[in-house]
Amino acid sequence: MNLADRLSHQVRAIPRSGIRDFFELVIGRDDVISLGVGEPDFATPWHIREAAIYSLEKGRTSYTSNLGLETLRKGISRYVRQRFHVDYDPKGEVLVTVGVSEALDIAFRALLNPGDEVLYHEPCYVSYNPSVALAYGKAIAVPTRVEDKFALRVEALEQAVTPRTRVLMLNFPTNPTGAIQPTDELEKIARFALKHDLIVITDEIYSELVYLEGYEHVSIASLPGMRERTLLLHGFSKAFAMTGFRLGYACAPQPLIEAMMKIHQYGILCAPITSQVAAIEALENGAPAVERMRQSYSQRRNLLLKGFAEMGLPCFEPGGAFYAFPEIRSLGMTSKQFALGLLEAKSVAAVPGDAFGACGEGFLRCCYATDINLLRTALERIAEYVDEIRKAGS
Repeated sequence: MNLADRLSHQVRAIPRSGIRDFFELVIGRDDVISLGVGEPDFATPWHIREAAIYSLEKGRTSYTSNLGLETLRKGISRYVRQRFHVDYDPKGEVLVTVGVSEALDIAFRALLNPGDEVLYHEPCYVSYNPSVALAYGKAIAVPTRVEDKFALRVEALEQAVTPRTRVLMLNFPTNPTGAIQPTDELEKIARFALKHDLIVITDEIYSELVYLEGYEHVSIASLPGMRERTLLLHGFSKAFAMTGFRLGYACAPQPLIEAMMKIHQYGILCAPITSQVAAIEALENGAPAVERMRQSYSQRRNLLLKGFAEMGLPCFEPGGAFYAFPEIRSLGMTSKQFALGLLEAKSVAAVPGDAFGACGEGFLRCCYATDINLLRTALERIAEYVDEIRKAGS
């Protein structure tokens, strides 16, 4: 029996993650400086870890409500009200999930019928397109351009929308570009969603990590007419350095949360109680640590921007997240060729831009959630590699 022939057509058609495929090459190499995996290099702040440890010592090892601990949902509701200026009832409009990834998966499964279209902007996080496909939807990429600072333009959305379009997927600040969406453009996108009667899913996992002076993150859920048609996704992995706790949440009107909860209760049942207890502590007392980490990322971001400028690689100024997205087209190589060559010649790992969609070709994603001294060394090695390429081509 050929088991490969028995697999779901949907699964067989989905490619492996471009990020994970690339970093299979790095495993076991102690000499490599990694600018690849989008994960804070900070340990989870001690007071958050301590809350998790204490909960285990007290024997808090049971299931919780499918929706999540009520205390956590109340804390999330307060946090979202303060940060995003949107009110959600913790009793039926907040769902605690195993990371934002689970929330995204069950959202698409709750919303899509076979063939329904989802608009999303590229370059983008690698799981958006496959998650739509696994829900039997059709993912439609809407390109963003470096000339627009990778912001999403409503004109591009108008060219992509069809009568089958049901959902618009947003992610600002964006992985992999670090782009932020200007508020005036976000307002245009809100009017576009209203005009075409679309549900909006907004992944705002990097919203605490913004660096432009005077810029305040705005959620599309807070704009007029949008709360009733928006699913706000957020979590604890990035800003709170809690990736291994695998905890996210979804906020939306009750009918959508109820539909997502049906899938969640059969597939997951509930998020781990230890992670939920830690998240309560993060929301109550984590702001100072988040700010310290944000300032550190800002310093590292500035270092990378200066380094790429000095080696003559264009790199627009990312407004948020912790990624730089330098352009390497002038070197006459594809993104994958450059990344593989950099890894082999200089032991520096970064992700080819085309892992994030076709319009990421010609770019390289460099995560600066890495020790600043390692970043300095990585920049020196990248500069050497770029110089060697230019000399070979002259």
